[in-house]
Amino acid sequence: MKTKLQIENSTGEAAVKDFVRILENKYMKSPKEATPDEINSAIAEAVIMRFAGNRRLAALPEKGKKRAYYLSAEFLVGRAVYNNLLSLGLEEHFADELKSAGSDYSCLKNADDAGLGNGGLGRLAACFVDSAAALGMPLIGYGIRYKYGIFKQQIDGEGQSEVPHDWTKWGDMWSVQRSDSAKKVTFDDMSVEAIPYDMPVFGYDNNFATYIRLWEARPTKPFDFKLFNEQKYAEALEEKNTAENISRVLYPADDTDEGKKLRLRQQYFFASASVQDVIEQYKSVHGSDFSHFAEENMFQLNDTHPVVAVVEFIRVLCEDEDMSFEDAYEIARKSFAYTNHTVMSEALEKWDAKLFKSILSNIYGYIEKIESKLIGELSAKDVSKNELEGMKILSDGKICMANLAVFMSRRVNGVAQIHTDILKRSIFETWNRTYPGKIINITNGITQRRWLAVANPELAAFTTRLLGDNKWLSELSRIGSIAKYADDKTVIDDFNNIKRYRRRVLADFINEKEGKRIDPDSVFDIQIKRIHEYKRQLLNALAVLEMYFEIKDGTLKNPMPVTVIFGGKSAPGYRRAKAIIRLICEIEKLVSSDPVASKYINVHFVEDYNVSYAELLVGAADISEQISTAGTEASGTGNMKMMLNGALTLGTLDGANVEIVKEAGRENNYIFGALVDEIEKIRGTYEPFEIYEKDKRIKRVLDTLKDGTLDDGSSGLFRELYDSLLTEEGRDRYFLLYDFDSYLRTKLRAISDFEDRIKTAKMGLYNMAGAGVFSSDRAIKSYAEKIWEISPVKVAGDDNKNYNEVVQSIKL
Repeated sequence: MKTKLQIENSTGEAAVKDFVRILENKYMKSPKEATPDEINSAIAEAVIMRFAGNRRLAALPEKGKKRAYYLSAEFLVGRAVYNNLLSLGLEEHFADELKSAGSDYSCLKNADDAGLGNGGLGRLAACFVDSAAALGMPLIGYGIRYKYGIFKQQIDGEGQSEVPHDWTKWGDMWSVQRSDSAKKVTFDDMSVEAIPYDMPVFGYDNNFATYIRLWEARPTKPFDFKLFNEQKYAEALEEKNTAENISRVLYPADDTDEGKKLRLRQQYFFASASVQDVIEQYKSVHGSDFSHFAEENMFQLNDTHPVVAVVEFIRVLCEDEDMSFEDAYEIARKSFAYTNHTVMSEALEKWDAKLFKSILSNIYGYIEKIESKLIGELSAKDVSKNELEGMKILSDGKICMANLAVFMSRRVNGVAQIHTDILKRSIFETWNRTYPGKIINITNGITQRRWLAVANPELAAFTTRLLGDNKWLSELSRIGSIAKYADDKTVIDDFNNIKRYRRRVLADFINEKEGKRIDPDSVFDIQIKRIHEYKRQLLNALAVLEMYFEIKDGTLKNPMPVTVIFGGKSAPGYRRAKAIIRLICEIEKLVSSDPVASKYINVHFVEDYNVSYAELLVGAADISEQISTAGTEASGTGNMKMMLNGALTLGTLDGANVEIVKEAGRENNYIFGALVDEIEKIRGTYEPFEIYEKDKRIKRVLDTLKDGTLDDGSSGLFRELYDSLLTEEGRDRYFLLYDFDSYLRTKLRAISDFEDRIKTAKMGLYNMAGAGVFSSDRAIKSYAEKIWEISPVKVAGDDNKNYNEVVQSIKL
């Protein structure tokens, strides 16, 4: 697919020649002989050499021009190659070269994903930087260059097991090391070097690029030669290993103090390096005059992980730039903003003060000074003593990072309207009352370039044909016009043919990769997301189990064949989430071994779910499972991706589901379950055991967790799931049993509706048409206007494109 502003043929041809030459010189291979990783590496080197330099200049600091910095513990970028070639208009150049050489452009699908994230938080960050590049916005990402990332997931007879994911073993194709910009990060007990790697992100259809700067931890003294000569080999490498552990693994287990310290080191490491980097760049323009800093710079804190950056910023100004605390504090309060991604208290980070002081005692001293400022300001605003206790940064021996973020940020935003409303009336209620207007909503978004153009090229071509051009790649709001084709039989037939093709592509991939056969003519009911109790994969699994029993006893008449697909990773130490994965795998065995039930139900847990796997799954989905307990999911973005690909949402009125239903119509989706207000009303009196005793279906499926129907290898995992729903300690915290009947009935209705593929295709088309508002381009425009106060950069070669017109066309 070509972009509107075509790269000159000579430039594209030159990049291809560079690619062939690099393969020959570096690997001594032709394109036909090279592996997918080698091809990916050579393309990356050729593209960065030809295009990165003259575009990255657009993101350099300039007096009087404001930039924003997105600080995130995760950037789940997936494969960069397809996205970058799409943005640069180079797809056809490389596809033609590979074809003529006897290779295939599709082989790049076997290239490895970058291991830089785990879930929606990291994927959102990647979408945001992509959109910033597409809009010409001066936004730069900052994060950590993890060596292993999260892990590679293996699914076997015992559920999930974890193995290292050394995603850089063949090199880091799409990053450039910038050793000249290294920074020193100091803890109480050690110092490390932060080495930056820049990952270019090319803007679609323009001459702009930005980048994600990822920091790798290295020792200041990598090898003690004296100790080695004394044959103390482990001690000789101790400093090297200790330093490199900081950027080795995403979210290391933290059930011990040592694990907690490593997580804290990670957060301070990338926050400190990033703050130092931004200040250094500012000084390259303004010298030591910091009076313009807040006018030209804004940090966005993506959740609480990078919040220590606020304190580090003040420390650097005070200690390295000889500024008074008062002045540094005032600049900081104008230079930071915070995005909240959760309402659950256990996910709002709190650090043990004693542990924090053991490695960051100096930083703790600045937190105490900020706390003093907070108490003085809130007292002057007549905040009561009881209210003040809930707003303190230092409380009961803990450091409350969310309170620090809210107090020190210029703006705080939720990520879906219902989520923001809950923030305002619950966990941040006093903050909202004390600082009216500070908390705002900016609903999350996804980039249509990755999640339609790259993920589903057939549906993308279909969209372009209906709209008459591909301007939707820059302005997704234009996609609304396809709704007028809902009664066009030819269009509906084309839509159904594409959906079946994508189901077959996924089925073939699963069969090849995991040895599981799936019928592409069945209904694809897909739930893909991080495994967590509040996301309620367990509710889905229990409903499938009940469907199995109803087919066995004949009460479920003439069922439509359905394939229920799960995908996602559990944190290695999250015992209950891993129990849910094992349960799903046991249900898969139970169903597949039954000659009757297996004709109608197929269950599969995909292995090592990641961005590239998601690209296959979203295009194949008929039903999009978004079933979190109302009031727990901040937004969700998988719901948006599957909606854009014509899937129908089966979900609660939670997170962005509320807005999806508003845009696409409740009649075109399947909504079930208790509302937020209903949940809050019954929370203190809810008795799940009463439901268990009264509902024979619920009793039947839950009893399988303890009667041996399903095998957990005598681990007790399934009994723990049973107890989590029914005992005093568990009490069905996420209201699975309360919503079970509503969910099962709605699920069965959704599946049966696919007997009429014309009807469901119309519903899918309306969902696609309603997806325009969920572009991350719209979200970035909102951040730029409401929080960062940045504007598009004018770069050389943009005479044929007015960025301001494009930006203004995007619906807020």
